[in-house]
Amino acid sequence: MPESEIRRLVKQLGASINETLSESPRINESIRVIRAAGYEVYLSIEARIGSRSPAEGVPTVAAREPVRLTITEDDAKFLKALKISLDDPV
Repeated sequence: MPESEIRRLVKQLGASINETLSESPRINESIRVIRAAGYEVYLSIEARIGSRSPAEGVPTVAAREPVRLTITEDDAKFLKALKISLDDPV
């Protein structure tokens, strides 16, 4: 398959993901609840889409150190309102 076709398909995949998220009733309801509470919502999702030809073999993934975040009590409340649970309580 030509590389230009792969790029077109990957672009189409990104558009499909974006469309699916923007039309999700659960996401839209969560955003509505947050806005009703007086907050503005900015949603940013990063997706890395890659491809490889069958001749390239199995890709390897470099090990990464886990990232530790400092979560405030307000952060935890906000995440809970979005129905996002934390592994470690604040």
